[in-house]
Amino acid sequence: MASPPLATSPPSRPDKDHPVIAFEGAITTRVISHPQRAFCFEVLFQLKHPHLVRLGSQKPPLHFHPYQDEYMHVLEGRLCVEVDGVETVLTPDHGEYTVKAWSHHRLYPPPDDGAEVCRFILSGAETTEAFRLDNVFFSNWYGYQDDVFLNGKQFDLLQILSMFDAGSSYLSWPWWVPFGRYASIAFSIVLGRWIGSLLGYQPFYRKWSVDWESACERMQQSRFQRRFAKASKED
Repeated sequence: MASPPLATSPPSRPDKDHPVIAFEGAITTRVISHPQRAFCFEVLFQLKHPHLVRLGSQKPPLHFHPYQDEYMHVLEGRLCVEVDGVETVLTPDHGEYTVKAWSHHRLYPPPDDGAEVCRFILSGAETTEAFRLDNVFFSNWYGYQDDVFLNGKQFDLLQILSMFDAGSSYLSWPWWVPFGRYASIAFSIVLGRWIGSLLGYQPFYRKWSVDWESACERMQQSRFQRRFAKASKED
């Protein structure tokens, strides 16, 4: 198993006032203020970008969020959303589309239809949970994917579980697994939060975080991850 990424601090880091650019410009995510949502982004997929073309028909993993509804509103182009096995191709005519908490889902660009871009608003419901979907989670998740994809690395299961757990995101297991959702949550907590932390895996890294202070506050909520926040504050 690969070693966890080093928690180093690069010369410049993303912040709340600048977009997160992933895959060398293939995906741009801009934070939008929304007082009634835990997070709100305008996401732009450059569908003709070589990196998205290279991904082809590959889809992200199915997952679910136990505490938050997610909302998608396509502004330009089309976006595929798969929810509990049913695929819907969203267009601007659909308005805001809701993915309810606990639903198995994923979103991805549509098959090549000649369109140049897909632009949409992605947001999530507020929650009092410490581990949740928000700007901190997404900036780290995009940063990690970017690092793996552009540098030819392999995805590390413990790193994924650590990040997903901190974002209250859990991988969907096959339908025939008894109590699959609860088993996935327990699996992610034990491997990602507990064992992963003991092995040095952090859910958030300074170099990818748009709000490092909030990231440290989040890590302080876990006795296993608290040391990462303390060590990082001394940098």
